[in-house]
Amino acid sequence: MCRWRTLNRYMLEKQGELVPGNARIRPHPDHARAGRLVLFDMDDTLFDHALTSQEALRALRRREPSLARKPLLELWRTYSRLLEEAHPAVVAGEISVDESRILRFQRLIEFCGGTATRAKGRELSLQYRGLYRKLRRPVPGAHRLLERVHPQAIVGVVSNNRVAEQEEKVAFLQFGPLIDFMVISEGAGVAKPDPKIFEMALFRASVPPENSVMIGDSWENDVLGARAAGIRAVWFNRFGAPAPEPLEVPVVTSFRRPLEVERVLLGPR
Repeated sequence: MCRWRTLNRYMLEKQGELVPGNARIRPHPDHARAGRLVLFDMDDTLFDHALTSQEALRALRRREPSLARKPLLELWRTYSRLLEEAHPAVVAGEISVDESRILRFQRLIEFCGGTATRAKGRELSLQYRGLYRKLRRPVPGAHRLLERVHPQAIVGVVSNNRVAEQEEKVAFLQFGPLIDFMVISEGAGVAKPDPKIFEMALFRASVPPENSVMIGDSWENDVLGARAAGIRAVWFNRFGAPAPEPLEVPVVTSFRRPLEVERVLLGPR
């Protein structure tokens, strides 16, 4: 049985736990790790979404000639942009996940110079989904890093996505025993970079922000969002992107040397 659980708005309201940011922090039952919290983003931090998505699109291009009109990297970047643009509407309930996927592939074919019916968009979205699930993999070194961090701190995940998808992903990657809880935008009713989603994680862990750290690949969602909640942020920049702002933020470029990353997150032993 997995030892983590996903935190959602309903659970918090039911337990009377939707509290303001300055609410009294209750002691965490796990005294061995109480007082320290490490928060991870999921996609492109623990789970290698970028590579999985690129490989799924590569396979789909071989099946769908219209998508082969654009280079793979350009196709993937456009797909990623369309995904990010649609997420706020999905979280707000303005559009369903399935509908957003259909529209994404219709627009992707339009980007490649073609025209796609709704039926074609649905067909491609289903094919891509099957390929994506088959090709999933963790970010290299992520599992070993969790193994090093978990005995020393409470470990949580803060992610913008659907609850069921992220729970299944954690189980598939066998991260369950190393993650104590997850706060996911669909269940929380709020998405990163809103500081409220980070405050939910702080309350769940019963750890104040000054004893917490967040690591993620998104400058806006993970770095600026965590800092807005008073949490120290670490930028996971494995693709060498330039920093959008001149902020003093620790940068990690790989998890392949987990001891070094552990020191950035928790300090020397």
